[in-house]
Amino acid sequence: MLSELPPAIIFDMDDTIIADSEMSERCWEEVCATFAPRLGDAPGETLLETIREIRRGNLARREQLERGGSDLRGVRQNLLSSAFHVLGIADNALVQEMTDSYMNLKSILVQPYPGSKDTLRRLKQNGIRLAMITNGPVTEQQAKIDRADLGHFFESIVIEGEFGVGKPDSRVFRHTLEQLQVSPEQTWVVGDNLVNDVGGAQAVGIYGVWVDWRGTGLPGNSTVIPDRIINSVVELVN
Repeated sequence: MLSELPPAIIFDMDDTIIADSEMSERCWEEVCATFAPRLGDAPGETLLETIREIRRGNLARREQLERGGSDLRGVRQNLLSSAFHVLGIADNALVQEMTDSYMNLKSILVQPYPGSKDTLRRLKQNGIRLAMITNGPVTEQQAKIDRADLGHFFESIVIEGEFGVGKPDSRVFRHTLEQLQVSPEQTWVVGDNLVNDVGGAQAVGIYGVWVDWRGTGLPGNSTVIPDRIINSVVELVN
């Protein structure tokens, strides 16, 4: 309920406000289908499943790369190169072309979760000070912010690639607190990454809300225990 919320909330973006992982899957599906006639004996469906298997098998590393300041185009290119290698396809030019296609689609298909923008609007209308911290390169993350029309909701937006460090580094949280002119005790952080969002926030005394958008529950081996668990940011105002 709105009456129970703090004076300030810091949001993550990907898989918290924007359905980033779901869009990634859609992009790979479309790219594999579009380029299927040029894949030789390997059907587009086979390439897609190979990409899925690689992503599942390297989940921890993938999350580290995709949420860090690494070159995200390079991450996608390496993923596709690995899938080509598994399938015995030797065509670096095609890898480059398909990677470009994926990146273009990803920028076009940015989609906020249903109700997420209405939630931000209600929070702001009720006087709650809002900020965003998002990891990743500035060009890609700013493009998502612009396409989803999110910028006007936030008093402070910090992008890792521009600021120099990202979550869970305490400096990015302390900087945002200074921007909002609030204390840790007056603030919540809301995000889907247990280590980067929740753990990073709790380390500086901020209340950490985990967005379990997959609905899988807290992992049994998690070293981070959220102060609150929600499945969608909409739950903050409902």
